[in-house]
Amino acid sequence: MGEPAGDGGPNEAARYLAGAVANLALIARRHGLDTLCFLLDMAQMEAEDIVRLSAARDQG
Repeated sequence: MGEPAGDGGPNEAARYLAGAVANLALIARRHGLDTLCFLLDMAQMEAEDIVRLSAARDQG
């Protein structure tokens, strides 16, 4: 069963979220919101890991 029309699937979502969260972390960093920045950085790393693992599975 495929993805719903207009949905790029979890890999595309993770790629998009990694970029969006990176921008949010930058805003948090500029305003000294250290804990929020830390959490956003962690979310970005998680999203990037999902993309990286997916790419490795696709190649293997």
